[in-house]
Amino acid sequence: MLRSLTACTTRHSWKFILLWSVVGMVLTIFGQSKMYSVTEPDVGNFLPKSYDSAAALKIAEDKFGAKPDGNAVTMLVAREDGRKIAAADSARIDKIAAGLGKHRLKMENPEDTPSFLLTDHSQRPVLRPLADAPDKSFRLVSVSLKGNQNDPALQDVFRDFREHAEKEFDRAELRTGFTGGLADLADTADDQEDTEMLVGILTMGLIVLLNVLAFRSVLAALLPLLAVTIIGGAATGAVVGAAMLFDFKLDPSTPSLITVVLLGIGIDYFLFLLFRFRELLRADPAARPRDVAAECAGRVGAAIASAALTIVAAFATLGIASFGQFKVLGPAIAVCVLVMLVASLTFMPALLAVSGHKMFWPSRSLRKEPRPGLSARLGERVARRPFLFVAASVGLLVALSAGALGMKMDYGTDSGPDDTPAAVTAKEISKALPGGVDSPHTVYVTADGTKKVTIDRAGLEGLTKDLKAVKGVGRVAPPVLNKEHTAAKVDFYLDVDVQSQQARDIVSDEVRPVVSKAAPPGTEAHVSGQAAIFSDISEAVSKDLKVVFPVAAALIALILIALLRSLLAPLVLMLAIGLGFTATLGSGVLVFQHLLDRPGVSFTLPLVLFLFVVALGTDYNILISDRIREEMGRPGSARQAVAAAVRHTAPAIVTAGVVLAGSFASLAVNPSPATQEIGLVTAFGIGLSSLVLSIVLVPAVVAMLGRATWWPSRSGRGSGGAHGGHGHQVPVPAQFGAYAGTYQRQEHGSSYGSQYGPPYGSDHGSELRR
Repeated sequence: MLRSLTACTTRHSWKFILLWSVVGMVLTIFGQSKMYSVTEPDVGNFLPKSYDSAAALKIAEDKFGAKPDGNAVTMLVAREDGRKIAAADSARIDKIAAGLGKHRLKMENPEDTPSFLLTDHSQRPVLRPLADAPDKSFRLVSVSLKGNQNDPALQDVFRDFREHAEKEFDRAELRTGFTGGLADLADTADDQEDTEMLVGILTMGLIVLLNVLAFRSVLAALLPLLAVTIIGGAATGAVVGAAMLFDFKLDPSTPSLITVVLLGIGIDYFLFLLFRFRELLRADPAARPRDVAAECAGRVGAAIASAALTIVAAFATLGIASFGQFKVLGPAIAVCVLVMLVASLTFMPALLAVSGHKMFWPSRSLRKEPRPGLSARLGERVARRPFLFVAASVGLLVALSAGALGMKMDYGTDSGPDDTPAAVTAKEISKALPGGVDSPHTVYVTADGTKKVTIDRAGLEGLTKDLKAVKGVGRVAPPVLNKEHTAAKVDFYLDVDVQSQQARDIVSDEVRPVVSKAAPPGTEAHVSGQAAIFSDISEAVSKDLKVVFPVAAALIALILIALLRSLLAPLVLMLAIGLGFTATLGSGVLVFQHLLDRPGVSFTLPLVLFLFVVALGTDYNILISDRIREEMGRPGSARQAVAAAVRHTAPAIVTAGVVLAGSFASLAVNPSPATQEIGLVTAFGIGLSSLVLSIVLVPAVVAMLGRATWWPSRSGRGSGGAHGGHGHQVPVPAQFGAYAGTYQRQEHGSSYGSQYGPPYGSDHGSELRR
C-alpha cells in the first residue's frame, strides 16, 4: 500500500504540490487567526474538578460571576514629586480611574484579517481600588480586561489603555506603573521581539547551512524549509480545527512547541528522503526522476511511518493524564505529526519527482563516488571493537544519569525578564507590601443546596479569626456574600512569595485544614489562588508521571516489535532509549538545579522530556536498526553489516539530529524558565540520541550480538536487491538493475573501505567530513 501511494504521488506530482500549497495557505491563515481562541491562559482550569482549587474556581464562576477570561493588571499610581499620597490625591486617583473605566478601547485590525476569523477585543476596562502602601508612597488600582492574555491583539488593547492612562494621570502630576499578567506579557513581548526575530533567522540559517554542507546545492538547501513551512501551517490549522471541533483548550506553550516539533521532524524526514534520493540517482543517472522518487519514498517511507507513529503513540498516552495541560498537549502534537507523516509520503516525494537532478545543482556529487570519510571510519571502528564503544557509551550515559538524583520540581510561574517596566513596578510594590499582595488567595464557602442553608457574616467570624491566626497569612479581607447568601468569599494575602514552595506548603498544610474545620455547619469551603493551584498541580503531575511513563514505553516497545519483527532488538533499543532519557534528565538537573541554583527543574520537564527525547530520538534508532537489518540480509558477516549501516546512515542521522537539536535550542531565548529548560535540555537529549545512541551504542550492541539480535526471527540472506527490513526480499525494479549488480560486485570486497558501495554508499563517506 505504501508503494502504491508513493507511485500515485509521483505520477501526479504537480497535482499533489498544488493541493498541498492551497491547503497549507488556507489552514495557515485559519490557524494563525484562531489559535488564541482555543488556548487557555489560566493553568488552574486544566485541573480536574475533583481538586480543591478547581472546585473553588467553579464556585467563583457560578456564584460570583467571575469570568474565566478576565485579566487583572495592577496599576501603581504615585505622586511625581515623591511625596506621600494624601486624601485629596486618593480622591483624584479614584476619579481618574472611574473616567478610564468609561472609555471604550477599540481594537485595531492592522493585518486586515477577515471579520469572520477576527476575535474582537474592543471593551471598557473595569477598574477598582486595590490597596495603599503602608507608608502612603503609592496607591494600587486593579484593572481588568477580558480576553486571552496571550493574544497579541489583546496585548495591543492593553498598550492603548496604558498609554491613555499615563496621559490622564500625568495631567494630574501623577505617575503610573503596571505589573502582573497581561502587563508582564506585553512588556516581555516588546523586550523579546528583536531577539526572537534574530533567533528565528539564525535557526533558519543553520538549517540552510547544514543542507548546503550536506548537498552542495541551492535547491536542496531551501526547498525542505519551504516545504516544511507549508506543511507546518497546515498542521497548525488542523490542530486549531480539531480543538474547535472537539471543544478542548490548548496550553499557551503549545503553539511554540508545535512550531519546533514540526520544523525539526519535517526537516528530518525530508533529509532522510534526500539522502536516499541522491544515492539512487547516482546508481542509475538515466532513470526517470519520477521512478526514482517513487522508489526512494517506498524504501524510506516505512522507516518514516514507523518513526512518526512512534511519536504519535507516545504523545497519545498523554490522553490518559489527569492534568489537562498534558492531556491536550498529546493530541495536539499527535495531529501535527500525522499531518507531517502524510506530507512526507505525498508532498515531499512529489517535490523530488518534479525537481529530479536539479535538486542537487550545482553540486557534482551525482557524477562521482565520494571517498570514504568519517562515517565510514566510525562504522569500521564500532564494528571492530564493539565492546569498547558499548562500555564508553554506557559509562557516559550512567554518569550523566546520576545527576537526576535529588531532583526537585519547580512550580514557579515567573515568565519575564527582571528589567522590564512591569518587573520594575513589581519590585517597587514588593518593597512596601507583602509578597502576596498582588496575588490574593480566596476561601470560597458555599452552602449545601440540598439543605437550603444560608450564609451570613456572623457565621464566618470563626473562619476569618482562625485564618488570621495562620502563620504566613497577612491581611484577611472581610467576607463578601453573593446576592442569594448561598456563597461567600474571603480574600487573604500571604506574607511570602506566592510562587515559592513555602507558599504552597502554607496553603496545603495550614490554610486548607483550618478552613475545612472552621467552615460553618452545612457548608463546604475551598481555597483558590496561585499557591493553591500549583499545590494541586504538583499532586496531579506526580500521579500522571506514574501512569504515562510505563504506558508510553509499552506502546513504543510494541511499535518496535512490529517494525523489527523481533523481541531482542526492541529490548536493546528500549534499554538504550531509557538510558538516553535518564542521562538527559540528569544533565538538566545538574545544569539548572545545581549549577544555576534554581529551586528545581520545571514540573513539566520530566514528562515532556520523556516524550520528546524518547519519541523523537527513536526516529534515529529506527532508521539505523532498519538499515542494519537490511544489510544483514545480504552476504557478509554481521559486523560488516553494522559497519555498512553506520557508514550509510550516519550522515543523515547527524545532519537531522543537529537540525532538530537546533530547533529546540531556539527556545532558549524564551523568557519563560520552563520553556528555556525544555528547549535546551531536549536539544541536548536529541544530540545524545543522534550522536551516541543511534550511531555508536545501538550499532555496537548489534555487532556484539550478531544476527541473534533479531531473535526469534531470522535475518534474510539474499544476495541481491534491497532488503525490506522485515525478513523478506523486496524486488529491485528493472530500471535499477545496474544498481543491484554494482552492489553485488562490491559486496564481496575485502575491506570495510571498499566493500560498501551503493545503495547508500554514494551519499556517505564525505558528508561528515564536509
